[in-house]
Amino acid sequence: MFQDVAELTVRGGDGGSGCVSFRREKYIPKGGPDGGNGGHGGSVIFVVDSQLTTFADSKLLPEYKAENGRPGEGGNRTGRCGVDLIIVVPPGTIIKDAEHGHALKDLKADGDRVVIVQGGKGGRGNTSFASSTRQVPRECTPGTPGTERRLLLELSLVADVGLVGLPNAGKSTLLSRISSARPRIADYPFTTLIPHLGVVRIDHARSMVVADIPGLIEGASDGAGLGHRFLKHVERTRVLLHLVEACPPEGAPEPAEAYRIIREELRAFSPLLAGKREIVALTKIDAGPEESVLKSVREESEKDVYPISAVTGRGLKELLGRVSRELYPEDRG
Repeated sequence: MFQDVAELTVRGGDGGSGCVSFRREKYIPKGGPDGGNGGHGGSVIFVVDSQLTTFADSKLLPEYKAENGRPGEGGNRTGRCGVDLIIVVPPGTIIKDAEHGHALKDLKADGDRVVIVQGGKGGRGNTSFASSTRQVPRECTPGTPGTERRLLLELSLVADVGLVGLPNAGKSTLLSRISSARPRIADYPFTTLIPHLGVVRIDHARSMVVADIPGLIEGASDGAGLGHRFLKHVERTRVLLHLVEACPPEGAPEPAEAYRIIREELRAFSPLLAGKREIVALTKIDAGPEESVLKSVREESEKDVYPISAVTGRGLKELLGRVSRELYPEDRG
């Protein structure tokens, strides 16, 4: 199951109470106060693990509470601090305040971490109240409660390249051909119901992460089809690889029209998304004629169009080389 939204409540541990105690030892009639301070409560910390791809992998619970601090003890012993609670999430997790809606932290890279709520402070023992004029204090303070917050977690996939196009444009087939990812592939629309990530090796030192985004349809930016939920996952990508089917089935939009539909949906969803660098590829060229179609898509997109066949491998080397140069401009020289 692909889970990219989660709501939960987190609370830091309460601080331990301070202690009222007096030193009682033989032959020491005036031992004085020796009550220790309480320990601080544990905090709630979010940490990114790149092995996770969805909140379902994190096995998130509705509520979390860090460990409370222990109370102080006699002999000036400070109570043990509560253990911090670590919540592991996938890269691309945006943590928002559920009540006010503003973002608290955007966790992108493996190992990124943030303390979302602090534990309460430990109370003071009576030792800390002693002074030259107050030698027998009989008071202490309780620990403060930990901070509580209701959070909304949103996942926005982090990838170098985002594959976009109408359903059945060949995105899943291409991803399975150029990486070890194995998305579901079939001969009907909406084969891909969840985003898939694949790592493509460029050379011995470099690689790129490619995201297969579920197919968009006209009206996706207004919530039609599957696209509205997943358009946000394209926002993180550095480059868009726009796939257009060379020989669409009967009743489907012609290639140039298919390109226009997707561009309109990207613009309607986010001008920033529409302004991303884009590479256009004409897919499934083994299934029929391409020259006239290639020309029409070039005129519509006003870009170079790369004809490819993920089945035979034709054009893939040239396409990946173009993507590599877009991601690594130094390769152009």
